[in-house]
Amino acid sequence: MRTLPVTIACGPYDRMEALQRGIVQPEGIDVTYVPVQSPPELFARMIKKHSFDASEMSLSLYTQLRSRGGFPFVALPVFPSRMFRHGYVFVRSDRGIANPKDLEGRRVGVQEYHQTAGVWIRGILASEYGVDLASIAWKEGGVNAPRDPDVLDLRPSGPLDIEFVGNDVCLSDLLRDGEIDAYLGARMPDSYRSSHVVDRLFPDYREAERDYYARTGIFPMMHTLVLREPLVERHPWIAESLFKAFQASKSWCLEQMRFSGSSRYTLPWLHADLEEVDILFHGDPWPYGLEANRAAIEAFLDFLVDQRFLESAPAPEDLFLPLHVSNE
Repeated sequence: MRTLPVTIACGPYDRMEALQRGIVQPEGIDVTYVPVQSPPELFARMIKKHSFDASEMSLSLYTQLRSRGGFPFVALPVFPSRMFRHGYVFVRSDRGIANPKDLEGRRVGVQEYHQTAGVWIRGILASEYGVDLASIAWKEGGVNAPRDPDVLDLRPSGPLDIEFVGNDVCLSDLLRDGEIDAYLGARMPDSYRSSHVVDRLFPDYREAERDYYARTGIFPMMHTLVLREPLVERHPWIAESLFKAFQASKSWCLEQMRFSGSSRYTLPWLHADLEEVDILFHGDPWPYGLEANRAAIEAFLDFLVDQRFLESAPAPEDLFLPLHVSNE
């Protein structure tokens, strides 16, 4: 039987290792796995050049562009990147910002306003702590290095107090120098480690994140996995084949890290963390499939609506390929 060649571009994640190394072979598919460390680079290569058959993709970018129509990619309910985000809100320690409500009326930096991490953090701040996002003056720019303005037109509808800080300065330096009062986003600012005046808004962020998960069942997904839609139309069977392969690769990863004769990763308390995974996540902290992630997807869609990126929330079924596999 001839196999279908498929290129998959994704981060160099442990959960993808078995697929990358050929330990897991998708049914009927010959995979070329292209590991790309930088998410922005990966997204740009896929969106602008259609460089791959399948790739990791920002959940915010995908949802917004797919909802507009004419976006030639469709997602599998596979989520290569997840991060709790309470630990990614940084503040000046001399500005009297002791709780989330104290962010109101402040100048807050963001890398890209439409960035998935930012959507999640703002949504959590608003829904969990009652923060009035409209009262904040948003400053957009590079985090630890300057960057050019965002070329994608993904601004929310309606008024928004947002300003690009320029391509000669970065948000980390502005936070260090007191030009902004806080920063939130996907990356840790260098000034958190180098300056004594930059702190986390949630010092015990891990406990806040545990509590959030315990109450909501949500482990925020940052990225999904998209396929070129014409490829799926020609070969509809590849959706199930790839999904099962991603599941198998993740299962292999979880099994390998549990070997107790030595520590697979450079984490001193790896096995203590795995015990916590068993307690909190019932052994699988990284579920794939629509139903296992419905609550998180619906919460994210609500945040996009509340932040005026979408007029109304699409049904999750309209965003992800239907699958007919036994463990969906």
